[in-house]
Amino acid sequence: MPMTELQNYTVTLGDRGRVVLPAPLRRQLGLHPGDRLILTVQGSDRVRLVSAREQARAIRGLFGDVAPDRSLVGELIAERREEAGREDRNE
Repeated sequence: MPMTELQNYTVTLGDRGRVVLPAPLRRQLGLHPGDRLILTVQGSDRVRLVSAREQARAIRGLFGDVAPDRSLVGELIAERREEAGREDRNE
């Protein structure tokens, strides 16, 4: 079923505040036990539930155009090595 199509599922809030997602929905979204989910409250009566994996995928590269000619990871590694060198020399 295409994800652009509106789908409704009825769920019940358990006595300890737990909600069980129906198996067809978990399969469709590729959710597995232990997966982290992000629940966002919209207004006073709506919630949006997104897998943390999907949220990370959506924001990946969000700041990629800020410093396209720099390797921020490379700079961080160089800083850490320099720091470790100073520690080895007891500076």
